[in-house]
Amino acid sequence: MLQARLLCLDNQAHEHAHDYHQLVLSLAGRAEFEVNGAGGEVCRMRACLVPGDADHQFAGMGENRMLILDLDEDDMRDGDRDLLLRLFDSPRYPALDADFLNLLNYAGAELARYGSDPQLARTLGGVLLHALHLRLFGERRIGSGGPLDLDTLDSHILHNLARRITVAELAQVACLSPSHFHAQFKDSVGLTPHQYLLKARLDHATRLLRESRLPLVRIAEECGFSSQSALTTAMRRYLGLTPRRLREGV
Repeated sequence: MLQARLLCLDNQAHEHAHDYHQLVLSLAGRAEFEVNGAGGEVCRMRACLVPGDADHQFAGMGENRMLILDLDEDDMRDGDRDLLLRLFDSPRYPALDADFLNLLNYAGAELARYGSDPQLARTLGGVLLHALHLRLFGERRIGSGGPLDLDTLDSHILHNLARRITVAELAQVACLSPSHFHAQFKDSVGLTPHQYLLKARLDHATRLLRESRLPLVRIAEECGFSSQSALTTAMRRYLGLTPRRLREGV
C-alpha cells in the first residue's frame, strides 16, 4: 500500500498508532508531533517519519495543509520494502532542501487537481519517498576537510544570530574554503548554508514568540532580520503563519 492524501490537521491533540508507516510533509503551516517520545515539528523545512506501530501524538498549529503518505511494507516490492525498513527504523524529522520543496510543491498541486486518480497518487508518493531516501542515505561527496563539526557551527550561529553571518565566515570556522564549505555543507546537512541560517533564525524567533513577551521588533533584531516586516514575511512564506498567530498559539 502506498497512498498519498492531503489533509488539514486540527489544533486538538490526537494520539494513536497504526500498523503502517507514515511520511508527513507540510505544504503550508506547521504541526507538532511526538513519536515514541521523540518530539519535533513538521514545517516547510522539516518532515516527520512515523514508523508503523509507533505511538504518536500530533496536533496542527493554526492553518496548515499536509501531504501524508501511508505506506504498508507488506504490500511493497522487495526493493521498496528494504527502502522502508531503512527509512522507518526509528522516528525521524529530516530537514528538506530547496530542490525537494520544489518537488513537494509540484506533487501537492497535482494531488489537489487529480487526487482521485490512485495511480497518480502512488507515483507521486513513490517519487517523494525515493527522493527523501536518497537525501538521507544516498552517496555523498566527502570534502577534503573531513566531516563538519556542526556543534561548533551551531554554537557560532547562535551566539551571532543578531547580526549578518556570511558563508565565508562559517567556512573560516570550519577551516574550509567558501566553495568547499558550501558543497560539503549541502551534502552533509541537505540544506545550503543560507537555508540553514534562515531556519536557525526562524526557529529562534518561534521560541521567543512562544516563551517571551518581547515586542516583535526586538525579536526581529535578536534573530538577525532587517525589520519586523522582514520577519513577518519570512514566517508567512516558510512557516505558513504570522508572528502574531504563532504567539497566540493558533
